Amino acid sequence: MALPGSFMDELRARTPLAAVIGRRVRLVRSGKQWKGCCPFHGEKSPSFYVYDDGYHCFGCGAHGDAITFVMQSQGLAFMEAVGQLAAEAGLEVPAPTPEAAEAERRRLDVVGVLELVKAHYQRRLGLPEGRSARDYLLGRGLTEETIARFGLGWAGERGGLAADLSRQGIDIAQLTEAGLIRQDEETGRSFELFSQRVMFPILDRRGVIISFGGRILGAGQPKYVNGPETAVFSKRRNLYGLNLARDGVRNGGTLVVVEGYMDVIATAQAGFTAAVAPLGTALTNEQLEELWRVSPCPVLCFDGDAAGARAASRAMELALPMLTPERSLKFATLPSGEDPDSLVRKGGAPVFQGVLDAAQSPSDALFDMVRGEVGDTTPEKRAAFRTRLIEASGRIGDKSLGAEYRRALLDRFFASRSRTGSPYRGGGSGRGDQNRGGGGRGGKWDKRRDAFASAGPRPPRPVLHQDNTTGERARILTGILLRHPYLLNDVAMAYNGLPMDPALTRLRDAIEHWAESAEALDSAGLMDHLTKSGFEQDVQHVLAAAPMPLPACASSEAMPAEAESGWWHIFGFLNLEHLREEVALAEADATRNLTPDTQRRLTALSEAFNKVRSGEPDAVGVVDA
Repeated sequence: MALPGSFMDELRARTPLAAVIGRRVRLVRSGKQWKGCCPFHGEKSPSFYVYDDGYHCFGCGAHGDAITFVMQSQGLAFMEAVGQLAAEAGLEVPAPTPEAAEAERRRLDVVGVLELVKAHYQRRLGLPEGRSARDYLLGRGLTEETIARFGLGWAGERGGLAADLSRQGIDIAQLTEAGLIRQDEETGRSFELFSQRVMFPILDRRGVIISFGGRILGAGQPKYVNGPETAVFSKRRNLYGLNLARDGVRNGGTLVVVEGYMDVIATAQAGFTAAVAPLGTALTNEQLEELWRVSPCPVLCFDGDAAGARAASRAMELALPMLTPERSLKFATLPSGEDPDSLVRKGGAPVFQGVLDAAQSPSDALFDMVRGEVGDTTPEKRAAFRTRLIEASGRIGDKSLGAEYRRALLDRFFASRSRTGSPYRGGGSGRGDQNRGGGGRGGKWDKRRDAFASAGPRPPRPVLHQDNTTGERARILTGILLRHPYLLNDVAMAYNGLPMDPALTRLRDAIEHWAESAEALDSAGLMDHLTKSGFEQDVQHVLAAAPMPLPACASSEAMPAEAESGWWHIFGFLNLEHLREEVALAEADATRNLTPDTQRRLTALSEAFNKVRSGEPDAVGVVDA
């Protein structure tokens, strides 16, 4: 029986081919695809490759899609294989009806008509009437080979298409069904949709023609026109150039999303053979799904103007709920006033490659977008900024990934505070596996160190005198770390952001540098290092009983939980908002993965936060500092 093409497309979209084949074949990653030993003939070395939507054995030549594999491997008929896969995908196979059969026949008829129309437009491009269009394309830097590869053509005066195709047995009704004839609603007269335009055939991901786009030459609006929705064409579900981009990705290319037809064509000619573009609309959910079927991390590259920035922001809003650890994006920013077409014509492939190499991760792009929209120059704006970042991470459907985004965004938020010279310069948490006795190598300190490196050179820290409560609290926090340096695994970024006087700042730098390479974060090792490095007097000053003795949590006899809770209690009087965020992140950690370490950390932070909020004095004894 004939099944609707829309149903078959949906079935293939919902069927992960590698998972289906992986039930019977042991597959291993090989670049962007999978490989294994062919199940259809005996072989010892793998020559069976699985791509996003098909498989091929270079040994015996077996190839096909998910339906074909189920039929060949299980000996099922076509409808049996479709029924099995549909049940797994949660789809209902359409009942065989005369209407369904007629719809499929009409769909195939539309494709046949479009093939004839494509040939018509290509012929006209080569005729004298198409000379202006050829000059335009060649003037845009396209070669004859590129023009032929993309099947470009020319639609001349209205009436020519219908007259030409009528001689091939195609009537007005068929052209109307294919979206090439429109009817004037006022006069009722029919007219050809495209005239005096350079024509761009639109193919689906399999390379089957489904519609056209046309660009007017000279003045006139609209500049670009796309074909209407038909039995074979949906603007929301298709992307220009996807059929060629799939091959480009398989050959090692980066999947790039640009804005227009000429951007796709120009970049392809420059060697970027995996570029696609939406079809006159903003990026849609369906198009994102198509992109991720081809590549786990496409690069969105929009024009370097205000409209391009708005398009990137809309794409971010759309993508957030759909992100998973296996499906991500990157955002490339073009120079102001440039698009991919103009950029490769002016600077060639190396310049455009540089733009792609500098593409931002979604978290970095999201941070910059929100900051650009909200600002961060006043306390009110920074509060709104932080709230928007938290809200954005909460829109990610994968809760584990959402928690990681929240941490990354807030880490950068606090780091940005330090770069702008705010008196509170916390740095976020940057979680990792608990490594209470281990050093920075392989432990959490590596993540703190990487965060420092990614933030660039550190700005000068604010300088305060030791004769105030802020300076005294900084001394006490340093004293706790001298006795319990393993706490650096969790407090390093917060500690680094504290304002200190010059002597204490030098000591803090020495502690940080030691932690980066220490085999174990133990007090004896730290003290020995500081003594040999000439910081003995600075250490004695921190551990001295004056101007006030260190609290019990700074004693070497203090239990780890007491030291940790005490450290955060004192820190909370210096930066309560940072402590609040630490509590929220610890709660998310414990909810996602409750272990003794995540529970311990949550308990210590919660106790410290509650003490600060309730007004319980810390070692300094001043609660309103």
